[in-house]
Amino acid sequence: MLVFLALYLVLGFVILTLLARMILRVGEAMATCPDARPGIRAAALTIVTGYCALGAGGLILIAIAFPVMQAGLPAIFLGALGVALMALGLGFSNAVATLRAVTQPPARAPSETQPGIPETAHPA
Repeated sequence: MLVFLALYLVLGFVILTLLARMILRVGEAMATCPDARPGIRAAALTIVTGYCALGAGGLILIAIAFPVMQAGLPAIFLGALGVALMALGLGFSNAVATLRAVTQPPARAPSETQPGIPETAHPA
């Protein structure tokens, strides 16, 4: 059981590290854009920190299931690794979407000086 647990944790943390590096690389690539806002690198680092904390916690929580279910360790190993990879992948997509949202310029309210944009009615 310890071999499967160790293998699961090693693979999980290697994948977590690789995905965290990819988030940083996406942030670096966005920062090189001429229209980039100044805080992109800081936002990428902040997002990666949260991603790593949540990902490591998720990996450890899933690892707790190994001692509980002692029968059929290869099946449990593959199932746990699959759930962990899905969770890390979803977290990665959310982290990149958050990074994109942070880097977007703030939306401007329509004004009278912009032709073709209708005024919105506000309830009184």
